[in-house]
Amino acid sequence: MKSALPTPVPAVGVVCLRGDAVLLIRRRNPPRQGEWSLPGGRIESGERAVDAALRELREETGVEAEITGLLDVVDGVFADAGRHYVLIDYAARWLTGEPFAGDDAAEARFVPLGEVEALVGWSETRRIIALAAATR
Repeated sequence: MKSALPTPVPAVGVVCLRGDAVLLIRRRNPPRQGEWSLPGGRIESGERAVDAALRELREETGVEAEITGLLDVVDGVFADAGRHYVLIDYAARWLTGEPFAGDDAAEARFVPLGEVEALVGWSETRRIIALAAATR
């Protein structure tokens, strides 16, 4: 059965940890507009996934980080928004910069890990953050 969704789009997400806090952005655009999520976005043609992760982190938050590992690959199928992303999620360690809302972010801030469950709506994002926190 053929899906009505377009071809999946390769994208990245970054779980950037600073101590016991994770960097989150409030999404400015669909899908999941207005919700708290991980910084990230589409991989550009010819760009390595890890380079896209660091670029998106910089563009959306102004933060510089070091990638510490690959966490998981997640299918983000958002039928209501007509989108399907293949999300490559990386763990990262904060190096410099205080977050600000840039690019596709309406807000950006470090959130204590204990507040993630109440703040983040999508269960896959909560799972990926927990995985990064457990493996740091």
